[in-house]
Amino acid sequence: MKIRVVSSREEIPKIDPNEKVVHFAFRPSNKDIFSLVKKCPDVEVIQIPSSYRKTLSKSIEMFLDMQDIKLIEGDVWGHRKDINEYYSIPPAVIDKIKELKSEGKSNENIADKLSREGKMNKEMLRYVLGKEQLN
Repeated sequence: MKIRVVSSREEIPKIDPNEKVVHFAFRPSNKDIFSLVKKCPDVEVIQIPSSYRKTLSKSIEMFLDMQDIKLIEGDVWGHRKDINEYYSIPPAVIDKIKELKSEGKSNENIADKLSREGKMNKEMLRYVLGKEQLN
């Protein structure tokens, strides 16, 4: 699974309209979020760093909820935007998920375990577990 990293508002008009998961690496305004949703009508998840999450208005949260778009706090650690505009979930995380699934662990237990190990944000792990074909 790939996460499209957007590091400035100038990138929003240029991104692929088919993006499903987007990470804002800057503090988005309401207008930036509206622009993204307009540009990418099938977006399912918007991830922003927790420090930026606190600055979002209640109205934009309600808008995203009404559009059935998940708002997730988190970061894409170690990603270099100058090398690639996408952050790919590390294969080691996918392998660990498959291993835990084969042991019969529930999605919630897997998300708890991997988030404690620092592999990924728990909310994003829940999303991945719900979307990825891991069996």
